[in-house]
This record gives sequence, C-alpha cells and structure tokens, in this order.
Amino acid sequence: MTGVPEMDLTDEAVLCDPFTAYARTGAESPVARLVGPGYSFWAVLRHEEARAMLADPRLELNESSYQRPGVPDDCLPYMRGMSEMKGAEHARLRKLVAPAFTPRKAAEFGPRIERVVEGLLDELPEHVAEDGTVDLLARFARPLPMEVICELVGIPAADRPRWREYGVAVQAGHGDAFAQAIPGILEDAKAAAARGKAEPGADLISDLARIQEEDGDRLTDTELVTMVWQLVLSGQTPTNLIANAVVALLGHPGQLAALRADPGLMPRAVEELIRWCGPGLLTIPRFTTEEIEIGGVPVPKGVPVTASIPAVNRDPRVFDDPDRLDIGREPSGHLGFGHGPHFCVGASLARTQTGIALGALLRRFPDLALAGEPPRMPDPGTWRLHSLPMTLRPAA
Repeated sequence: MTGVPEMDLTDEAVLCDPFTAYARTGAESPVARLVGPGYSFWAVLRHEEARAMLADPRLELNESSYQRPGVPDDCLPYMRGMSEMKGAEHARLRKLVAPAFTPRKAAEFGPRIERVVEGLLDELPEHVAEDGTVDLLARFARPLPMEVICELVGIPAADRPRWREYGVAVQAGHGDAFAQAIPGILEDAKAAAARGKAEPGADLISDLARIQEEDGDRLTDTELVTMVWQLVLSGQTPTNLIANAVVALLGHPGQLAALRADPGLMPRAVEELIRWCGPGLLTIPRFTTEEIEIGGVPVPKGVPVTASIPAVNRDPRVFDDPDRLDIGREPSGHLGFGHGPHFCVGASLARTQTGIALGALLRRFPDLALAGEPPRMPDPGTWRLHSLPMTLRPAA
C-alpha cells in the first residue's frame, strides 16, 4: 500500500468540496484509500480505470448487504433487489425488467410527469413564507420523485399520502424508521403488484407484470413486489439532482440564459448537470475476489473498492476544461449512473423527469433566485442540500 494516498471522509475539506479534494488526489494517483470511523476502502479516481473496475467480474457486490438489521424475517426475501445480485441471476432479472425502462418508455410517460410537475408548481406560491422565500427542496424537488413514482407505478391517489411517508423512511435505506416502515411498504407493494396483474393499465407495474420471455420466464411474485418498493427507494434520485442543478444554473447566469433561450438544449444540459453536480459521490463498493491492479497499483484481495464520481466525471484525461459547466458540451460518457452490468436501470426515467422539472420551473418562474447560500448536508456519499430557500416571481 506504499505510495497510495489516504483521504479522511470526515475531513471538512472533503465534505465541503469533494470535487476539489478528489481531483487533487486523482492528479497524484489513480486510486486512494478512503478512511473514516470504523471503515476503510479503496476508491478509483480516474475515468478509464473506473469504467474498467465497474465492469470487472473479479470485483463482486457483497450479497449480505440486503440483510438489513431490524427488518422482520418474513420481509427479508423482498429486501434483495437487482443491486444486490450478480452474475447470471442479475442478468436474468435485468433482462426481464429492462423493457419497462427504455428511453422510449420514459418519453411515453413524459405527459404524465408533466402533469405532476405542473401541479406542484401551481402550489409553490402558496408556500411562500412571510420573508418572501420558499424552500424549493421541501416543496418541489423532494416531493416530486415520489409523486412521479406513485403516478407511474399506479398507486391510487388515496394511498399516496402514506407512500410519501414511506419515501421519507426509505431514503436512508437503514435504521429504525426504515425497519418499522418496511412491513407497511410491503403490504401496499403487494397490493399494487396484485392490482397490476389483475387490472393491467398504463403503468410500470402492469408493464412489469405483463413481461414474459419467449422461453416463458417472467418475474415471480416476490420479484415483482420487490421491484415495486425498490422503485420507490431508487426513484428518489432526482430530488438531489434537481436541487443541485438549480443551484448550478443560477450560479452560472450565462448557461442559464442559454438554456432559457433554447429549451432544446435541455437533454444536453441534463447530461452536463449530472456530470458536473450529480448527487452520487461514491458507487456501491465491490469486493476484490483476488489481488488485482488498478492503474498499475496493486489492490489486495477481499477489500471493498468504489469509484469516486466527482473525480471520474471531472477527469481532465476525458473532459476538456472539466471544471467548467457547459450545457452545450458534447456528451462524453460521464459515470453518474454507473457503468457495466449494474448501470442504473432507471437512468432514462431520471433524465426525463429532471429535464421536465427544470424546464417547467425555469419557464414559470423567470425571476427565480437564491435567497442566500443554501446549506449542504455533510454527507460523504451524496452531494445534497439541507434546504433550498428561493425567491420567485411567476411569469405574467
């Protein structure tokens, strides 16, 4: 391990500006060791090496990760989704569900996402406080993904307040609130799955229930229920992406003006915003099954390895002037949604939702402005805000 730099994930410099911290270390070495209270793992800091690592079969996910403490035993079979699977098992399930998450499917859902977005924006002025500000995170970016998932999964309107509460509980992915919420989540997920099978409609669960391979393979009842609740969990990603994107655009008036002038730039803008300020900082750790080399550095057998997304997405070996936000940039392979067999299956849906949300927000509130510097959460795994106080004036 001689010569491998070490980064303390509790260091304020890393928490407050991971982009600079990881870039500085990445210029020195293709890998680093990340340390904190009670843990230590390896991080890949360069784009080429990270792509190779994420697709390398010699690194495997830890299959015990779904055994979450406190969750009742009868619920555990539903805790293990695609992100915990590997090899042929993962490939089979991904092949079955992928047709429900294509870019074409995401585009088909666009009008329904638009209705959800417009409804939340209609309510936004009602939440303006006495000081003239509104928390865009609490009133728009945070509730939006849950509303969208409920719409696309086919959750009846009467059940959605309960699912909003579930969304809060599952965002952490562990802890007492999570464990206590799981039985109720699974009960409602089973009801949604049964409804999708018995009364198929224009929703994701019905699509998933209908999918059947030519050889007769299809999702089991357990797999379908697991997919329902994990859609709710994974579907929260746009919350932090949208909030980060708003801050980034308002901090770059030239880019914001260009996007307002040409809404057709939105798809490229979304890709660039994911690259430049996406919320994911570290990929799910994978464990080496043998000693390997990454960028010429020997990595021992049995250690967890992750990719540093801020580092690889601003790698100067791949991106020209990587620290510059450029919404017209030619897309060139950011790793914001991962890479390889575990590339985010819902990426198209997240892209579509983010583009619709930003487009409607900028159109309806032309004088949107930050009400001071928004506070960030000190989270080494996710680049996210604590709140997003804004001033706004609707379009006439």
